[in-house]
Amino acid sequence: MQTTEMALLVQDAVLLPDGRIEVRIVSPSQLTMIANVLRGQYSLAFAAAKAHSPLPCYVTATQCDIIDFNQLEDNSLSIVLEGRQRVKILSAAQQRDQVWIARTLPCANWRNEPIAGEFEIISAALEQFYEVNPDLLGLYTQTHLEDATWVSQRWLEVLPMYNKDKLVLVEQPNCHKTMDFVLQLLKSHVQT
Repeated sequence: MQTTEMALLVQDAVLLPDGRIEVRIVSPSQLTMIANVLRGQYSLAFAAAKAHSPLPCYVTATQCDIIDFNQLEDNSLSIVLEGRQRVKILSAAQQRDQVWIARTLPCANWRNEPIAGEFEIISAALEQFYEVNPDLLGLYTQTHLEDATWVSQRWLEVLPMYNKDKLVLVEQPNCHKTMDFVLQLLKSHVQT
């Protein structure tokens, strides 16, 4: 497999394939990085921040595309990212302008699979979550509530958990452990 250099956007959040997130870009170095990505100089990888580590983030990241952007009233930039492909960060170096450039290797995305049986509650709960959080739903032109992988990944993006715990689930070969985890979480919430 071939490695690729990517600009690295590190946030205290998780973005997975087919997911969307809105990020505020404030610093001049980040603005330059986004401009370089838009010019095609680099692809962009989104990674969850990790403290006390040689890298600024966890090694599991997601290659993403910038699908929208807006200048805000304070002259900062708001960008909407869409996750495409899981990648592993092999190494990263910080440039003089404080931008991180990572050497990455593509990883397999989870395969799409239908939701069935008792797991349909997870899909219904996500739909309710989006009704209560219309700003998050507004990022999507289409939802895939029938797809276990899509639903699992959206839950991992929004659940209030430590990123390290989310990434343990992300690094599994498929969505099954995440589906089990979310189902047990929902069942325990209903029982209390």
